[in-house]
Amino acid sequence: MDTEKQVIIEEAVKQILEALGEDTEREGLKNTPKRVAKMYNEVFASLTGPEFDDYALFDSRNDEDMVLVKDIQFYSMCEHHLLPFFGKAHVAYVPDGNKVLGLSKLPRLVEYCAKRPSVQEDLTIMIADQLMKHVPVKGVAVSVEAEHMCMTMRGVKTPSSSTKTFHYTGIFKEDREWKNDFLAAINN
Repeated sequence: MDTEKQVIIEEAVKQILEALGEDTEREGLKNTPKRVAKMYNEVFASLTGPEFDDYALFDSRNDEDMVLVKDIQFYSMCEHHLLPFFGKAHVAYVPDGNKVLGLSKLPRLVEYCAKRPSVQEDLTIMIADQLMKHVPVKGVAVSVEAEHMCMTMRGVKTPSSSTKTFHYTGIFKEDREWKNDFLAAINN
């Protein structure tokens, strides 16, 4: 984030604190606007950083079996309240053309997609769309399970509630057996 945007965020945070009745010059809050701006730069890094392009492909004999990485931890921010939601993503694909994606790339892709304001439903779709666009696959299945602070600490106040979203493309969408295999695998 450039210095000009950093200053704009710092000033906005200061104005919010003042509107809430806080003294922004008191010891505990003096550096809060700067810390919040720095945090926003980190948690929204995908908005200003380069597009994710780390799709390292490797030759493989696999051209028909599911590849699944599950329990990928992520943190994101709800675009409705700018409060965190966090949990696990499960990402599966069936390779095409005897090419597989380096396993570490799936968690990195999830992290990239999560570092922007979003809703969980759109995050789930974005992960699948990015894989479909950049990796030769016969289909993609993504499930995201998350806790939303906008539901936990405000509004209905339902601690420990979990939201699950799913998105399927290709053979996972067309063939119920593939979808069922994915669901069985993530629930084990």
